[in-house]
Amino acid sequence: MTKPTLDRIDRRILKELMRDATIPVAQLAERVNLSQTPCWKRVRKLEEAGFITGRVALVDPQSIGLGLIVFVEIEAADHTPAWREALLRTLEGFPEVVEAYRLAGDVDYLLKVAVPDMTAFDQFYNSLTAGLPCRNVTSKFAMERIKSTTAWPIDTERHVL
Repeated sequence: MTKPTLDRIDRRILKELMRDATIPVAQLAERVNLSQTPCWKRVRKLEEAGFITGRVALVDPQSIGLGLIVFVEIEAADHTPAWREALLRTLEGFPEVVEAYRLAGDVDYLLKVAVPDMTAFDQFYNSLTAGLPCRNVTSKFAMERIKSTTAWPIDTERHVL
């Protein structure tokens, strides 16, 4: 089943909601040049079609004691479905892994890990590597967050997407 196409107004709605999902419908409708009811119906359609997958509060990690962000590069021990399943099962047990990607190139997987400090990261690292055979694991520590956004760069000018 294919997703419906997005017109310019749908993309403008998405752009506004990615900036602030708490915006009142009246204000959202005004920003996209619709009346409230049609705007609300479009938001519901976008949710039902899976374009909007959730609404969350964004929290500053440092303010909740997660002062260390680490990017962990993993080279798989092998490239079998069994190894990938083992990775997925292993990651389920680590809430500190906030993002995980399978990559093309020299590194097979990239994890974004949020922990309070180096001691917590060391515990994470030891647990990860004890439970998952890897060819290589490399950690890169974030010194400063330069840019962070949850808003995807959506084209609001095209008629259909």
